[in-house]
Amino acid sequence: MTTYGTIPTSSSPSVTGTNLEYISRAKARIKAGLGTRRPWRQMFNLPSITLPPHFTTAFARIRTNLPYFRMNYAIVILLVLFLSLLWRPISLIVFVAMMAAWVFLYFLRDEPLVVLNRTIGDRVVFWVLLVLTIVLLLLTHATVEIVVALLVGVLLVVVHAAVRKTDDLVMDEGGGGGSVFSGVPSSSST
Repeated sequence: MTTYGTIPTSSSPSVTGTNLEYISRAKARIKAGLGTRRPWRQMFNLPSITLPPHFTTAFARIRTNLPYFRMNYAIVILLVLFLSLLWRPISLIVFVAMMAAWVFLYFLRDEPLVVLNRTIGDRVVFWVLLVLTIVLLLLTHATVEIVVALLVGVLLVVVHAAVRKTDDLVMDEGGGGGSVFSGVPSSSST
């Protein structure tokens, strides 16, 4: 009996199982990382955006909002950097390639990285990737665009953190069912 013309329904179970396991682990880690991102609707809640009455109030808001919206702020800065590199295709390709390297070598890696039979720690991987990203982007002669984009992104983040009131922010990662930030003035002017 011949099997000519039949279509195999599955490949080797060990290869498929390993690939599916890696993909499901990657999806879970991405969801966990993005899980710290706050809803954009909460971030840009218009009634919560007011000018601070004092510099100390602005500083207290910044100290509270930066850790609370840190993933959102990182996304904003990366988006500004991405948009600034649209007119520099080589820099954009390097940026996308380095983002892929970050995802696979730092964020999605479950096991320690082993190079030449030596285990490389997470801190070393982080600093090597950071320095490599900066050096490669600077070698594309986009220094001015990168510096300006980072300054614009940081300025946007600091301005938002200063004008976003902190009265309605609730920590939901705590063990006790959510507690309001401590150390933040609870008056209506914050």
